[in-house]
Amino acid sequence: MSADTPPTPAVPDRSPTPREVVARALADVPRTPGAPKPDPIIVADGVRRTFGGINAVDVEHLEVQRGAITALIGPNGAGKTTLFNLLTGFDRADAGTWTFEGRSVQGKPAARMAGLGMVRTFQLTKALSRMRVIDNMRLGATGQRGENLFAALLPWLWRAQEDAISARADELLTRFKLDGKADDFAGSLSGGQRKLLEMARALMTHPTMVMLDEPMAGVNPALTQSLLGHIQGLRDDGMTVLFVEHDMHMVRHISDWVVVMAEGRVVAEGPPETIMQDQAVVDAYLGAHHDTDLGDDALLEEDVVEQYEAEAEAEEATK
Repeated sequence: MSADTPPTPAVPDRSPTPREVVARALADVPRTPGAPKPDPIIVADGVRRTFGGINAVDVEHLEVQRGAITALIGPNGAGKTTLFNLLTGFDRADAGTWTFEGRSVQGKPAARMAGLGMVRTFQLTKALSRMRVIDNMRLGATGQRGENLFAALLPWLWRAQEDAISARADELLTRFKLDGKADDFAGSLSGGQRKLLEMARALMTHPTMVMLDEPMAGVNPALTQSLLGHIQGLRDDGMTVLFVEHDMHMVRHISDWVVVMAEGRVVAEGPPETIMQDQAVVDAYLGAHHDTDLGDDALLEEDVVEQYEAEAEAEEATK
């Protein structure tokens, strides 16, 4: 290189993305049920909930990594939504303890959990259909001074707060591309738009953790990609996401970690690229006969028929 040749400018190091940061943090976590995480935001031990003698949830140990998108998957009846209800205070456990950000929270009601920074959405959206979209958003804010009967008579005590709440509601509606629907009744929204509204309303509380129960259920495919982007945006903004989902394409696409439940228990954990190859996952989703070739004449052999009949009788006996 000659003396007149200018030096090549140094290329600045690229900062890792939030997903890369989480992947590095989880790289050495064992792929076993109940594996400890380097920075768990939730730690649950011995959580049990029974209905009529049936264990809907029987989780020995579970940790959820802070800042990650964790998918909770499993067949229908695995206990996923029941576990959600327990952790968020919408139901009471029969036994067990769990912490949120290091604080013991078992037995705390849903409103208290939301105040601590854990909010959730529902498989069937809870938008108030006969109220405007913007009013649904405003209701999501906590600690509103104007909700007090006596303070409501003194507007100067709550007017500035109400303006700030309205400004945040407008900002979130714009972010979720619902600003054009702000003055429409929530009941006029499509299923996918209601999912977006519920997610946006959950953010009115400035949560540290968002729990989504089947966010893709009933969503028009045209809005699916938008929802995926918003869920990833939650992680990119520093929030922790735990979601229940049956769409395995979505799980593989956006999750950093996958927890598999079956019959109320955690049966497998791991990154999405490997978890679907786990034998426990195959059994949970496809049953004990997942490896049977349905085109094989052996399926009609007497011993196979007897095995199926015995399983059917055992199932009837438990009803």
